[in-house]
Order: sequence, then structure tokens, then C-alpha cells
Amino acid sequence: MNRKSKIKNQKPKVRKKPYKRAVVLLSGGLDSAVALYLAKDKGYKTYCLSFDYGQRHKKEIVSAEKIARKSASMWRLIHFELPWKGSSLLDKRAAVPKNRRLDKGIPSTYVPARNIIFLSMAASYAEVIGAEAIFIGANQIDFSGYPDCRKGFLRAFEKALEEGTKQGAEGKGIRIHAPLLNKDKAQIVKLARRLKVPLELTWSCYQGKPRACGVCDSCRLRSRGFAQAGISDPAL
Repeated sequence: MNRKSKIKNQKPKVRKKPYKRAVVLLSGGLDSAVALYLAKDKGYKTYCLSFDYGQRHKKEIVSAEKIARKSASMWRLIHFELPWKGSSLLDKRAAVPKNRRLDKGIPSTYVPARNIIFLSMAASYAEVIGAEAIFIGANQIDFSGYPDCRKGFLRAFEKALEEGTKQGAEGKGIRIHAPLLNKDKAQIVKLARRLKVPLELTWSCYQGKPRACGVCDSCRLRSRGFAQAGISDPAL
């Protein structure tokens, strides 16, 4: 066989498409785990970011690492402190509210500007790895009333990234995806089952005890969601 025929019979090399990359804010709870699996379902290569910021317990961090590894995602843990406290999640001398009216005000578990800090960290990480998206499990339907979980805030922050990052200045931008924003907890639970999220690994309780307390906002919202979805909670 001559050289020409060899060249003719060679298969052309197919250039692989670059991965779409997304940074996922992963707390270890139900909503953030579902947001992670949605990102993967949309074809993103996922880079999970979790935080040890002095919260009452480290159990959710353990859950976050297990979920990230189960999903075959990259995982990084960032340590920092908020020494001025300002939240019952940071100050163990302050009581976590029990059985409060969920539609009444902003509870003491609100951590001042927490999502602003988390999203800023995620944006910095996204620029370094060339990610085009950040996924966050924020919800404004079944939630404790935190102002940094609402659509207006997330859109404003995305606009800030357009104005204040290199990617934004170059017209690439970093999109903030909050796919659970307008879903109730029952819908989120059903979605988790469809996506095969390892619900048994998730932890939502504000306390770090062996079993969920059942009376904090997070426990009650989770419990109601599973009950309305007609699914037993495998984490209990």
C-alpha cells in the first residue's frame, strides 16, 4: 500500500468538545444536593464548593463531601470565620428557633450576607477554572424568609458579576442558576428521586446531633416536603 492510500484510509481526528463547567455551592442539604444533580443532568462538569465558616456543627460538611464524591464531582472546602457572629447558627449561646411560624419575619438563623460571601467565593473559583455557571440551591417558596435566597438578589448579583469580573468584561459572563427557586419542597423531593440524588446522605437539621431535631425551620420544611411527596425520608 502506498503512502497516499494510507493517508486516505486514516480516520479524521474528532476534536472533543470542551466540558461545560459549573461551580456548585454544596452545603450537604437537600436543596444543594438536588442543584448539584441538576447541573450534572444538564451536562456540566461539576466543581463543588463547601464552607466551614464556624457553623454550629460540622455534620453538613461531612454530608457535602460524601455527596460530591458519590456524584463524581470535584470538591473543595473553604475555611473562614465570621468572628462578629450575628446568627444563632454561629453563636451557640443563642437558641435556634423551634416550631416558629415560618411566614413570620427573618429568623435568628439568618447569617448576615452569607450568600453574598458564598457566591463571591464561587465567582472567584469560576473565573480561575473557566466555569460559565454557578449553581445554588436557593428557594423562595418553602424557605425561612432569608433575603439572600430571593430572585431579585440573585439577578442583581449576576449583574454585579457582569460588571466586576474579567469574564464579564470580556462578554462571557458567569450565569447564576437557581433551578429550585420557585419549587416547593414536595416538588424538590420528587425531583431528587427522579435524578437519583443520594437522599440518605443529605443533612438539613440546624443541630448537629445524631438525629434530626424535627423542630427547627429546616427540619420542618424537609419533613413537610417528604410527607406531601408521599416519600419516606431515607436520611431518618
